[in-house]
Amino acid sequence: MPRPREFDEDLVLLAIRDEFWDKGYAATSMDDLLRVSKLGKGSLYGAFGDKRSLFLRVLRNYDDANLLMLRERLASAARGIDLVREFLLGPTGDPTGAAARRGCLLANSNAELATCVPDVAAEARRSYDAIATILTAALERAQREGDLAPDADPAETARAILVAQLGLVALGRTGMDIDTLTAVAHSTLARLLPTPAH
Repeated sequence: MPRPREFDEDLVLLAIRDEFWDKGYAATSMDDLLRVSKLGKGSLYGAFGDKRSLFLRVLRNYDDANLLMLRERLASAARGIDLVREFLLGPTGDPTGAAARRGCLLANSNAELATCVPDVAAEARRSYDAIATILTAALERAQREGDLAPDADPAETARAILVAQLGLVALGRTGMDIDTLTAVAHSTLARLLPTPAH
């Protein structure tokens, strides 16, 4: 019989995720992963496979957690438009600017690896398509609730919101002043989601 694992898999994966998130894939060594996981090489490889397999697993977990959170927020939002605004303003949520400088694990990874690791590009497409679907549902609800013009195309608007949010993430990574980033976010929101005429 195999021995039961003597470590908390979720905690190990979170520690490994954060190491990849802070350093990027290429700059994270196996020694770094052994250090943050507090596991021996045999245990780490035995449980999770090689560095690439481990990275793809934490990236998928990160994406799935974000998608679940978006779906739950849409279900609990007072109005559909609230989720869309919250999503676009997300990169500006930390007033210190630290979260904006850290960026998004998926966006960072896609920028670093999509051209050389097809699995990362595929994961990004899967996740971004799912986000666009959730935003489309939120915008369809916003139309029913009178918060989005009836002639707006929810699917096209959802993709524009996603592109805008990714642009804000990229600007945040450059270290743009958080007040400037926030002003850009609000200006973008006003252009993409103008208040409908009543």
